[in-house]
Order: sequence, then structure tokens, then C-alpha cells
Amino acid sequence: MATPETSREPCPDRILDDVGGAFGMGAVGGSAYHFLIGMKNSPRGQRLVNGAQMVRMNAPRVGGSFAVWGGLFSACDCSLVYLRQKEDPWNSIISGAATGGFLQMRQGLRASSRSALFGGVLLALIEGAGIMANKYFSAAQDIPIMMEEPATAVMGGDQESTSSGSWFGGWFGAGKKKEEESGGSKTEILESFDAPLVPSFEYK
Repeated sequence: MATPETSREPCPDRILDDVGGAFGMGAVGGSAYHFLIGMKNSPRGQRLVNGAQMVRMNAPRVGGSFAVWGGLFSACDCSLVYLRQKEDPWNSIISGAATGGFLQMRQGLRASSRSALFGGVLLALIEGAGIMANKYFSAAQDIPIMMEEPATAVMGGDQESTSSGSWFGGWFGAGKKKEEESGGSKTEILESFDAPLVPSFEYK
């Protein structure tokens, strides 16, 4: 089964892929959020117009912030893949911590450290949830499926004979007699298909 690390794009293309995906996610989520905020803070009759105006003003900014975070995270991830020569959840955890710290460097060392810790813990939770989901689905696929053989249906005359018999027929041997009768008819039918006698050509 492919893990989230191996199913992603290769490293040079991963940065652009994550930048585009993060921008789209931020733009869509920011549009919904700011549209609702604009409608809530607007008087009646102007809610749709003000909601759309709030989307035009704020959705690109939110999408750009997400794109910056995604691009920096992917750049750190690719750098760790190149340095460590392997892809594992530690790359994502360290990249999340480094991204959070880099984005808050202008706020001081304390804010940068707090943001780095938050980013590392968040990515650790995400990676842990992904590993648990992969183990659960792989264990579910390894369980063998037990197939029960369907019971053979009683067809033709046998079904009619069993249905027409009494309810206690099986207990008193009526079922056995009918089986013998049906077996005898089968042997008689088979005997009727014996090979014909060879004609003799003797002159009388």
C-alpha cells in the first residue's frame, strides 16, 4: 500500500503542487468565511453585495498566506529529503516546525519558538492520524473473507413429493420410500437405453 510520502509528487514538482493546492484551499475557505462575515455585519438589503465585496478583498490575501506556508513547508521537506536520503514522517514534522518558526521570525525569538512548537505538534498529530488510518485499512484488507456454500435446491418431482408429503413424513420413513422410488425410476430409465441386440444374418 502506498504511504502518503510515496504517493506524493517528486521533490522539485512537489513545491509547485503544494503552493497551488494551498492557495486553492485558502481561497475557497477564505471566500466562505469572509462571505458569511460580510453578510453578518451588513444591514438588510446589502448583505449579498457586502458579502461579495468582502470575498474580493480578503480571499486572495488568505489564499496567498496559505500558498506561502505551503511553499515554505515543501521547500523544507524537499531539503530534508535531500539531506537525509529518505522519506518518512519525521521530514514532515521537522518541516512543520521549521515553517512555523520561519514565518514568525520577525516577531521575536519567543513568538518564533512558540510557532515552531505549534507547527511541529500539529504535523505530528496529522502524521500520526495518517499512519493509524493506513494500518487500519491494511489490516481490514488482510482479513480473509469466508464464503458459505449455498444449499442445493430441490428441483422437479422431488420438490413436489416433499411438499405433498405429510409434515411427519421425514420421521416415519416416508421420505426414504420416496427417495427409493425416485432412485428406482432413474435406474429404469437408464436401463431402457441399453444397446440394441445385434441382428443375426443366418439363413433359416
